[in-house]
Amino acid sequence: MHGRISQLFLINALTCGLEVCLAAGTIYIPPMLLEAGVEERFMTMVLAVGPVLGLIVVPLIGSASDSLRSKYGRRRPFIWVLCMGVLLSLLIIPQTSTLVTLLTKQQRHWLEVPLLVLAISLMEFCGQACFTPLEALVSDLFPGEEESRKAFSVYSLMLSLGGCIGYLLPAVDWTTSETVVYLGGQEAFIYFVLTFIFLACLMGMAFISEEQTGRLGEAEVCRRHENLKTCWCPCVAFPRFLFLRRTFSSLLSVVPRLYLLCSRMPKVIARLFVAELCSWMALMSFMLFYTDFVGEGLYNGVPSDEPGSPGRIRYDEGAGLSVIYTEKINLKNT
Repeated sequence: MHGRISQLFLINALTCGLEVCLAAGTIYIPPMLLEAGVEERFMTMVLAVGPVLGLIVVPLIGSASDSLRSKYGRRRPFIWVLCMGVLLSLLIIPQTSTLVTLLTKQQRHWLEVPLLVLAISLMEFCGQACFTPLEALVSDLFPGEEESRKAFSVYSLMLSLGGCIGYLLPAVDWTTSETVVYLGGQEAFIYFVLTFIFLACLMGMAFISEEQTGRLGEAEVCRRHENLKTCWCPCVAFPRFLFLRRTFSSLLSVVPRLYLLCSRMPKVIARLFVAELCSWMALMSFMLFYTDFVGEGLYNGVPSDEPGSPGRIRYDEGAGLSVIYTEKINLKNT
Protein backbone atom coordinates (compact mmCIF):
# COMPACT_ATOMS: atom_id res chain seq x y z
CA MET A 1 0.00 0.00 0.00
CA HIS A 2 2.81 2.39 0.90
CA GLY A 3 4.52 1.60 -2.40
CA ARG A 4 1.41 2.51 -4.40
CA ILE A 5 0.97 5.75 -2.45
CA SER A 6 4.59 6.70 -3.07
CA GLN A 7 4.20 5.99 -6.79
CA LEU A 8 1.06 8.14 -6.90
CA PHE A 9 2.98 10.92 -5.14
CA LEU A 10 5.91 10.69 -7.58
CA ILE A 11 3.67 10.78 -10.66
CA ASN A 12 1.69 13.73 -9.37
CA ALA A 13 4.89 15.52 -8.32
CA LEU A 14 5.94 15.49 -11.97
CA THR A 15 2.45 16.65 -12.97
CA CYS A 16 2.70 19.53 -10.50
CA GLY A 17 6.21 20.45 -11.67
CA LEU A 18 5.16 20.37 -15.30
CA GLU A 19 2.20 22.66 -14.63
CA VAL A 20 4.44 25.04 -12.65
CA CYS A 21 6.76 25.34 -15.66
CA LEU A 22 3.94 25.86 -18.16
CA ALA A 23 2.12 28.42 -15.99
CA ALA A 24 5.17 30.49 -15.05
CA GLY A 25 6.84 30.10 -18.43
CA THR A 26 3.76 31.16 -20.38
CA ILE A 27 3.48 34.39 -18.36
CA TYR A 28 6.82 35.60 -19.72
CA ILE A 29 6.42 34.36 -23.29
CA PRO A 30 4.38 37.31 -24.75
CA PRO A 31 6.72 39.98 -23.28
CA MET A 32 9.81 38.08 -24.42
CA LEU A 33 8.44 37.75 -27.95
CA LEU A 34 7.68 41.47 -28.08
CA GLU A 35 11.12 42.30 -26.69
CA ALA A 36 12.73 40.14 -29.38
CA GLY A 37 10.96 42.15 -32.08
CA VAL A 38 8.03 39.87 -32.94
CA GLU A 39 4.96 41.86 -34.00
CA GLU A 40 1.86 41.49 -31.87
CA ARG A 41 -0.20 40.07 -34.75
CA PHE A 42 2.31 37.20 -35.14
CA MET A 43 2.57 36.50 -31.41
CA THR A 44 -0.52 34.30 -31.22
CA MET A 45 0.56 32.44 -34.35
CA VAL A 46 3.81 31.52 -32.61
CA LEU A 47 1.95 30.34 -29.52
CA ALA A 48 -0.42 28.27 -31.68
CA VAL A 49 2.36 26.13 -33.18
CA GLY A 50 2.70 23.91 -30.10
CA PRO A 51 -1.03 23.16 -29.64
CA VAL A 52 -1.47 22.47 -33.37
CA LEU A 53 1.41 19.99 -33.29
CA GLY A 54 -0.13 18.44 -30.19
CA LEU A 55 -3.47 18.05 -31.95
CA ILE A 56 -1.76 15.95 -34.62
CA VAL A 57 0.89 14.09 -32.63
CA VAL A 58 -0.83 13.37 -29.28
CA PRO A 59 -3.19 10.71 -30.76
CA LEU A 60 -0.13 9.04 -32.30
CA ILE A 61 1.67 9.12 -28.95
CA GLY A 62 -1.34 7.53 -27.26
CA SER A 63 -1.57 4.79 -29.88
CA ALA A 64 2.17 4.12 -29.83
CA SER A 65 2.33 3.96 -26.03
CA ASP A 66 -0.56 1.48 -25.94
CA SER A 67 1.28 -0.89 -28.29
CA LEU A 68 4.79 -0.37 -26.89
CA ARG A 69 6.36 -3.34 -25.07
CA SER A 70 9.59 -2.13 -23.51
CA LYS A 71 11.55 -3.13 -20.42
CA TYR A 72 11.18 0.51 -19.32
CA GLY A 73 7.38 0.33 -19.54
CA ARG A 74 4.79 1.63 -21.96
CA ARG A 75 4.40 5.21 -20.76
CA ARG A 76 7.73 6.15 -19.21
CA PRO A 77 9.80 6.30 -22.45
CA PHE A 78 7.39 8.87 -23.91
CA ILE A 79 7.30 10.81 -20.63
CA TRP A 80 11.11 10.95 -20.52
CA VAL A 81 11.42 12.14 -24.13
CA LEU A 82 8.76 14.84 -23.76
CA CYS A 83 10.22 16.00 -20.44
CA MET A 84 13.64 16.31 -22.07
CA GLY A 85 12.01 18.62 -24.62
CA VAL A 86 10.54 20.78 -21.84
CA LEU A 87 13.88 20.87 -20.03
CA LEU A 88 15.77 21.86 -23.18
CA SER A 89 13.33 24.68 -23.90
CA LEU A 90 13.60 25.97 -20.31
CA LEU A 91 17.35 26.23 -20.79
CA ILE A 92 17.19 27.89 -24.23
CA ILE A 93 14.37 30.46 -23.83
CA PRO A 94 16.04 32.84 -21.32
CA GLN A 95 19.47 32.52 -22.95
CA THR A 96 18.48 32.96 -26.60
CA SER A 97 20.34 36.22 -27.14
CA THR A 98 23.44 34.86 -25.36
CA LEU A 99 23.49 31.73 -27.51
CA VAL A 100 23.08 33.73 -30.71
CA THR A 101 25.88 36.09 -29.63
CA LEU A 102 28.18 33.12 -29.00
CA LEU A 103 27.38 31.62 -32.40
CA THR A 104 27.46 34.76 -34.54
CA LYS A 105 29.61 37.18 -32.47
CA GLN A 106 26.89 39.83 -32.93
CA GLN A 107 24.60 41.45 -30.36
CA ARG A 108 21.52 41.40 -32.61
CA HIS A 109 21.06 38.75 -35.27
CA TRP A 110 18.14 37.38 -37.27
CA LEU A 111 18.68 33.94 -35.69
CA GLU A 112 17.46 35.17 -32.30
CA VAL A 113 13.76 35.26 -33.21
CA PRO A 114 13.65 31.81 -34.94
CA LEU A 115 15.54 30.22 -32.04
CA LEU A 116 13.19 31.77 -29.49
CA VAL A 117 10.13 30.71 -31.49
CA LEU A 118 11.49 27.16 -31.81
CA ALA A 119 12.16 26.90 -28.06
CA ILE A 120 8.71 28.28 -27.16
CA SER A 121 6.97 25.90 -29.58
CA LEU A 122 8.97 23.00 -28.15
CA MET A 123 7.95 23.86 -24.58
CA GLU A 124 4.27 24.32 -25.46
CA PHE A 125 4.11 21.09 -27.46
CA CYS A 126 6.11 18.83 -25.13
CA GLY A 127 4.46 20.27 -22.01
CA GLN A 128 0.91 19.75 -23.24
CA ALA A 129 1.64 16.37 -24.84
CA CYS A 130 3.29 15.02 -21.68
CA PHE A 131 0.02 15.11 -19.75
CA THR A 132 -1.43 12.35 -21.97
CA PRO A 133 1.04 9.58 -20.99
CA LEU A 134 0.98 10.82 -17.39
CA GLU A 135 -2.79 10.39 -17.22
CA ALA A 136 -2.47 6.99 -18.90
CA LEU A 137 0.17 5.96 -16.35
CA VAL A 138 -2.14 6.90 -13.47
CA SER A 139 -4.92 4.89 -15.10
CA ASP A 140 -2.60 1.88 -15.59
CA LEU A 141 -1.32 1.83 -12.02
CA PHE A 142 -4.78 2.33 -10.47
CA PRO A 143 -7.20 0.33 -12.66
CA GLY A 144 -10.00 -0.14 -10.12
CA GLU A 145 -12.97 2.22 -10.24
CA GLU A 146 -12.67 3.48 -6.66
CA GLU A 147 -8.88 3.74 -6.59
CA SER A 148 -8.88 5.35 -10.04
CA ARG A 149 -11.32 8.00 -8.82
CA LYS A 150 -9.11 8.78 -5.81
CA ALA A 151 -5.94 8.79 -7.92
CA PHE A 152 -7.37 11.25 -10.43
CA SER A 153 -8.66 13.45 -7.61
CA VAL A 154 -5.09 13.74 -6.35
CA TYR A 155 -3.96 14.32 -9.95
CA SER A 156 -6.40 17.23 -10.37
CA LEU A 157 -5.40 18.69 -7.00
CA MET A 158 -1.69 18.63 -7.87
CA LEU A 159 -2.43 20.13 -11.27
CA SER A 160 -4.22 23.07 -9.64
CA LEU A 161 -1.45 23.42 -7.06
CA GLY A 162 1.12 23.58 -9.86
CA GLY A 163 -0.84 26.34 -11.56
CA CYS A 164 -1.00 28.36 -8.32
CA ILE A 165 2.74 28.04 -7.71
CA GLY A 166 3.51 28.79 -11.35
CA TYR A 167 1.50 32.01 -11.38
CA LEU A 168 2.83 33.03 -7.96
CA LEU A 169 6.54 32.83 -8.87
CA PRO A 170 6.51 35.72 -11.41
CA ALA A 171 4.31 37.80 -9.08
CA VAL A 172 7.13 38.10 -6.52
CA ASP A 173 9.67 40.87 -7.08
CA TRP A 174 13.01 39.05 -7.23
CA THR A 175 15.02 41.97 -8.65
CA THR A 176 16.58 42.88 -5.28
CA SER A 177 18.39 39.55 -5.06
CA GLU A 178 22.04 39.36 -6.10
CA THR A 179 21.38 36.05 -7.85
CA VAL A 180 18.90 37.76 -10.17
CA VAL A 181 21.51 40.34 -11.18
CA TYR A 182 24.10 37.62 -11.72
CA LEU A 183 21.79 35.52 -13.92
CA GLY A 184 20.76 38.52 -16.04
CA GLY A 185 17.30 39.59 -14.84
CA GLN A 186 14.08 38.30 -13.36
CA GLU A 187 13.11 36.27 -16.43
CA ALA A 188 16.40 34.34 -16.42
CA PHE A 189 16.11 33.78 -12.66
CA ILE A 190 12.54 32.47 -12.92
CA TYR A 191 13.51 30.05 -15.69
CA PHE A 192 16.49 28.89 -13.61
CA VAL A 193 14.15 28.17 -10.68
CA LEU A 194 11.73 26.38 -13.02
CA THR A 195 14.55 24.21 -14.37
CA PHE A 196 15.56 23.23 -10.83
CA ILE A 197 11.96 22.44 -9.81
CA PHE A 198 11.33 20.42 -12.96
CA LEU A 199 14.54 18.40 -12.58
CA ALA A 200 13.68 17.59 -8.96
CA CYS A 201 10.19 16.41 -9.96
CA LEU A 202 11.50 14.49 -12.97
CA MET A 203 13.95 12.43 -10.90
CA GLY A 204 11.02 10.71 -9.25
CA MET A 205 10.17 8.95 -12.52
CA ALA A 206 13.22 6.72 -12.03
CA PHE A 207 11.49 5.11 -9.03
CA ILE A 208 8.18 4.36 -10.78
CA SER A 209 7.63 0.82 -12.05
CA GLU A 210 5.09 -0.37 -14.59
CA GLU A 211 5.06 -4.04 -13.63
CA GLN A 212 1.29 -4.15 -13.69
CA THR A 213 1.05 -2.95 -17.28
CA GLY A 214 3.83 -5.30 -18.34
CA ARG A 215 1.86 -8.34 -17.11
CA LEU A 216 -1.21 -7.23 -19.02
CA GLY A 217 0.70 -7.28 -22.28
CA GLU A 218 2.52 -10.61 -21.85
CA ALA A 219 -0.27 -12.71 -23.33
CA GLU A 220 -0.60 -10.46 -26.35
CA VAL A 221 3.16 -10.51 -26.96
CA CYS A 222 3.24 -14.32 -26.78
CA ARG A 223 0.41 -14.57 -29.30
CA ARG A 224 2.25 -12.26 -31.67
CA HIS A 225 5.41 -14.37 -31.43
CA GLU A 226 3.44 -17.53 -32.17
CA ASN A 227 1.88 -15.92 -35.24
CA LEU A 228 5.26 -14.77 -36.48
CA LYS A 229 6.62 -18.31 -36.22
CA THR A 230 3.90 -19.72 -38.47
CA CYS A 231 4.08 -17.09 -41.23
CA TRP A 232 6.77 -15.10 -42.97
CA CYS A 233 6.46 -11.51 -44.08
CA PRO A 234 9.14 -9.24 -45.56
CA CYS A 235 8.25 -6.60 -42.96
CA VAL A 236 9.20 -8.99 -40.13
CA ALA A 237 12.81 -8.91 -41.29
CA PHE A 238 12.74 -5.11 -41.26
CA PRO A 239 11.22 -3.97 -37.95
CA ARG A 240 12.21 -0.37 -38.57
CA PHE A 241 10.35 -0.35 -41.88
CA LEU A 242 7.33 -1.90 -40.17
CA PHE A 243 7.40 0.77 -37.46
CA LEU A 244 7.64 3.59 -40.03
CA ARG A 245 4.80 2.12 -42.04
CA ARG A 246 2.56 1.86 -38.97
CA THR A 247 3.43 5.40 -37.92
CA PHE A 248 2.66 6.78 -41.37
CA SER A 249 -0.63 4.87 -41.62
CA SER A 250 -1.63 6.09 -38.14
CA LEU A 251 -0.83 9.66 -39.16
CA LEU A 252 -3.03 9.37 -42.25
CA SER A 253 -5.90 7.85 -40.28
CA VAL A 254 -6.08 10.60 -37.62
CA VAL A 255 -8.45 12.89 -39.54
CA PRO A 256 -10.88 10.12 -40.65
CA ARG A 257 -10.98 8.75 -37.11
CA LEU A 258 -11.68 12.19 -35.66
CA TYR A 259 -14.46 12.74 -38.19
CA LEU A 260 -15.95 9.33 -37.37
CA LEU A 261 -15.87 10.05 -33.64
CA CYS A 262 -17.48 13.47 -34.12
CA SER A 263 -20.22 12.09 -36.38
CA ARG A 264 -21.16 9.41 -33.83
CA MET A 265 -21.00 11.76 -30.85
CA PRO A 266 -24.26 12.18 -28.87
CA LYS A 267 -25.81 15.65 -29.04
CA VAL A 268 -25.33 16.25 -25.32
CA ILE A 269 -21.61 15.49 -25.59
CA ALA A 270 -21.37 17.67 -28.71
CA ARG A 271 -22.90 20.64 -26.87
CA LEU A 272 -20.55 20.05 -23.94
CA PHE A 273 -17.62 19.91 -26.38
CA VAL A 274 -18.61 23.24 -27.98
CA ALA A 275 -19.05 24.89 -24.57
CA GLU A 276 -15.66 23.59 -23.39
CA LEU A 277 -14.01 24.71 -26.62
CA CYS A 278 -15.41 28.25 -26.42
CA SER A 279 -14.59 28.63 -22.72
CA TRP A 280 -10.99 27.52 -23.21
CA MET A 281 -10.59 29.77 -26.25
CA ALA A 282 -11.80 32.74 -24.20
CA LEU A 283 -9.62 31.85 -21.21
CA MET A 284 -6.45 31.35 -23.28
CA SER A 285 -7.02 34.58 -25.21
CA PHE A 286 -7.44 36.44 -21.93
CA MET A 287 -4.31 34.89 -20.43
CA LEU A 288 -2.16 35.62 -23.48
CA PHE A 289 -3.11 39.27 -23.93
CA TYR A 290 -3.75 40.31 -20.33
CA THR A 291 -0.07 40.69 -19.38
CA ASP A 292 0.67 42.73 -22.48
CA PHE A 293 -2.50 44.81 -22.04
CA VAL A 294 -1.63 45.84 -18.47
CA GLY A 295 2.01 46.51 -19.31
CA GLU A 296 1.40 48.51 -22.48
CA GLY A 297 -2.19 49.75 -22.23
CA LEU A 298 -2.47 50.69 -18.56
CA TYR A 299 1.14 51.44 -17.64
CA ASN A 300 2.16 52.87 -21.04
CA GLY A 301 5.25 50.65 -21.08
CA VAL A 302 7.32 49.72 -24.12
CA PRO A 303 8.50 46.07 -24.08
CA SER A 304 10.99 46.56 -26.92
CA ASP A 305 12.95 49.27 -25.04
CA GLU A 306 16.34 48.55 -23.51
CA PRO A 307 16.36 47.09 -19.96
CA GLY A 308 16.48 49.89 -17.38
CA SER A 309 14.81 52.49 -19.60
CA PRO A 310 11.65 54.25 -18.28
CA GLY A 311 9.36 52.57 -20.83
CA ARG A 312 10.73 49.13 -20.04
CA ILE A 313 10.49 49.69 -16.27
CA ARG A 314 6.82 50.72 -16.58
CA TYR A 315 6.11 47.66 -18.73
CA ASP A 316 7.76 45.30 -16.22
CA GLU A 317 5.76 46.85 -13.36
CA GLY A 318 2.50 46.38 -15.26
CA ALA A 319 3.39 42.81 -16.23
CA GLY A 320 4.17 41.99 -12.60
CA LEU A 321 0.85 43.43 -11.44
CA SER A 322 -1.05 41.43 -14.07
CA VAL A 323 0.54 38.23 -12.75
CA ILE A 324 -0.83 38.99 -9.26
CA TYR A 325 -4.35 39.37 -10.68
CA THR A 326 -3.93 36.15 -12.67
CA GLU A 327 -2.89 34.34 -9.49
CA LYS A 328 -6.05 35.57 -7.71
CA ILE A 329 -8.19 34.25 -10.57
CA ASN A 330 -6.43 30.88 -10.43
CA LEU A 331 -6.91 30.62 -6.65
CA LYS A 332 -10.64 31.31 -7.01
CA ASN A 333 -10.94 28.62 -9.70
CA THR A 334 -9.07 26.16 -7.49
